[in-house]
Amino acid sequence: MSNKYKVAHLLEQGVNIIIVPLESSFGSKTSSQQNEIIQSLEICASSARLAGGVVPVWLSGSSMNFIAPPNQHAFFKSISWDFVMQNINKELTCG
Repeated sequence: MSNKYKVAHLLEQGVNIIIVPLESSFGSKTSSQQNEIIQSLEICASSARLAGGVVPVWLSGSSMNFIAPPNQHAFFKSISWDFVMQNINKELTCG
């Protein structure tokens, strides 16, 4: 069974980023479950020839959470869920 993900593929400060909005339940998974999901999304994005690292984002109440490299934290803290939704420009089909 394949899953479809709408993603925002952005070039931010010369770095390609693949932002993948996920269900808020992602935040309650263990870190190893989260890492497994991220790895499968990265394989899927690579197969789709999308450049960049995958950054999952999800809502926790009204706050947007993310898992990103430390050098990208300032960028992700400066954007909102609405910004991500407005920048959706690709769809990944995984599995």
